[in-house]
Amino acid sequence: MVLTGGAGFIGSHLVDALIGRDVHVVCVDNLVTGRQENLLRHAADTRLTLVRHDVSETLGIGGDVDAVLHFASPASPVDYQREPVATLLVGTAGTYNALRLAEEKQARFMLASTSEVYGDPLLHPQVETHWGNVNPVGPRSMYDEAKRAAEAFVMAFHRSRGVDTRIARIFNTYGPRMRDEDGRAVPQFVNQALDGAPITVYGDGSQTRSLCYVDDLVDGLLRLLDADRALPVNLGNPHEVTMNELAATVRDICGSNSEIVCQPLPEDDPRRRRPDISVARSLLGWEPKVGLDDGLRRTVDWWRSQRETAPPVARASA
Repeated sequence: MVLTGGAGFIGSHLVDALIGRDVHVVCVDNLVTGRQENLLRHAADTRLTLVRHDVSETLGIGGDVDAVLHFASPASPVDYQREPVATLLVGTAGTYNALRLAEEKQARFMLASTSEVYGDPLLHPQVETHWGNVNPVGPRSMYDEAKRAAEAFVMAFHRSRGVDTRIARIFNTYGPRMRDEDGRAVPQFVNQALDGAPITVYGDGSQTRSLCYVDDLVDGLLRLLDADRALPVNLGNPHEVTMNELAATVRDICGSNSEIVCQPLPEDDPRRRRPDISVARSLLGWEPKVGLDDGLRRTVDWWRSQRETAPPVARASA
């Protein structure tokens, strides 16, 4: 099995699950946002091969391949706004190259798409048939439109070339192995709370997100890979919280006295985000099992363990 972006946050958890299934995984990652240490537990395992390569360039893999999972892409606003052209390329040329590999190997293909294809949605909660409300020239467009184009590539290969494809629309996911500098709400809030620094929310903090623990997401992804559906499937936790509620919960779990402060809302930041997972429930028999408090406690425990084992200088520069 080929997994692009396998050294990243979600990708590395997928590696764990696939090797747990006794699957041989070729992980393709240029390590721009992925980290090799995410795969260290499998360093001596012959079932994992790490290939350092940019999937936006021609992708060639020898031998038989059962499935190609395309998870390579910057996924946080900090990352994709820093690397806008690379983000567009991995969503377009990278998706094309991964699909060509799947076609060549007669392998199943899965795209890691995103709830960002819905933009600032006009329908709540979001169902797979919602076309979205996306600004094609806004500050988030490089990610939103790359993923929308990626879905179009997948459906074109499925319809015109007979490639066996899956599209997972992934909603906000959190858990161990997110980077300190990721910039998304959970790592930002956790690090600020552990440091005793002000916790920054944007706007008035009333905008909502629905947060899925990474173990639940991986379970859904593997169920979708084994299922028979070419059209997109939402994967996420339908429990919706405001950013103010999330900040307060993180602060309490961290045992912090941090003040919660507001900063200006970024342009095109979605106001509400919540998946309708009716398709995943009926098709996959899947829904999240890990509650927000439990998942955040596991995540905070992991972050604390990282701080205890990392050299002080490394923590300070993160």
